[in-house]
Amino acid sequence: MITVMHDFVAMLVNGAGDVSSSARSWSAAGALLVLLWIALATLLPPILRRIESDSSARQDGRSDRLQRNLDWATERRKIFADYEKVRRSLNIAGPSTGVVATEEFKVNSRGVELFTKSWLPESGQPKGLIFYCHGYGDTISFFFEGIARRLARAQYAVFGMDYEGFGLSSGLHGYIESFDVLVDDVIEHYSSIRERKEFTGLPCFLFGESMGGAIAIKAHLKQPKVWDGAVLVAPMCKASQHIADDMYPPWILVQILKALVPVFPKSKLLPTRDLAAYAFKDPEKRKKAYYNVVGYVDRPRLRTAWELLVTTQEIESSMRQVSLPLLILHGGADKVTDPSVSKALYDNASSTDKRLYLYEGVYHGILEGEPDDTIDRVLADICSWLDLHSKQN
Repeated sequence: MITVMHDFVAMLVNGAGDVSSSARSWSAAGALLVLLWIALATLLPPILRRIESDSSARQDGRSDRLQRNLDWATERRKIFADYEKVRRSLNIAGPSTGVVATEEFKVNSRGVELFTKSWLPESGQPKGLIFYCHGYGDTISFFFEGIARRLARAQYAVFGMDYEGFGLSSGLHGYIESFDVLVDDVIEHYSSIRERKEFTGLPCFLFGESMGGAIAIKAHLKQPKVWDGAVLVAPMCKASQHIADDMYPPWILVQILKALVPVFPKSKLLPTRDLAAYAFKDPEKRKKAYYNVVGYVDRPRLRTAWELLVTTQEIESSMRQVSLPLLILHGGADKVTDPSVSKALYDNASSTDKRLYLYEGVYHGILEGEPDDTIDRVLADICSWLDLHSKQN
């Protein structure tokens, strides 16, 4: 299920801009910080233990006990296998005809075991290679399964991976120690595929959704001459400037949170909301999203939140360095990632070949949570762009 840190990132980015200069006085704030830090150091550990042991809200398809048991990959893989029949009954992925799918667990150069999957056309040479980057909390083994099959039937070789700590890959669930390391993992795996002899000369496209859009952009910035284009769906690339003022935390709270990150990096201290109602317009698809049993839907971990904050700031300051052919797609009614952010990326990217689609009335889950006719239209736009750029390459 699509779940993002956008509200928190936006609050942190904008919070410091809404206080008076007197509130920013380091002398007064510093003294208060010291007092608060002493109190927090004493009181916070038992509070955190209580928070993390409390039951979260019950959701269709899985119990709160099951959700608390998914910190490590062993449990996630077991429950994923247990829900195989349920997933098939939901018919999320659609037909598998014309597609050859292969799953593999791969240990990367850091010793991390990552779940990977490919979807290839059953016959004929692929037009190009698509390298998918999933969103925060998501996995390649739920809604994207159906998207990948459709792209493969359109004669593209599609490749995906669950990041460390997400889906079926190893690592603490929902925890990002370093966003840059995560991007390096993506580059390492996809580079090994790109270099395979049978794919020599084929165009290579990045495909990122939400947080995956940020990963795709950073992969391009690290390898500016490697990729032949990028498809960015509702990308997370800048904190929204359109959050209500009363949602901003006081500046002093921002400083406290900053101090807590290195002390309690893995703690789920931050509040969050179930964003399915904001991401999925179609109520039936919204219900199905709750059966993504390995999706991370718990409170965000402190280190993860700060890594996303830093990443959005870095991308915002680097938009002019984005130079590859670019297709950006965003729902006009998206309340998770602001569509004006995609417009800013489109306006600021130095790419001479770029296209922006804004779909009126469409939510965040453009490819997962909309009525079928909308999803068909978006996929048709994506395939048309890919076909054009595959021929050019």
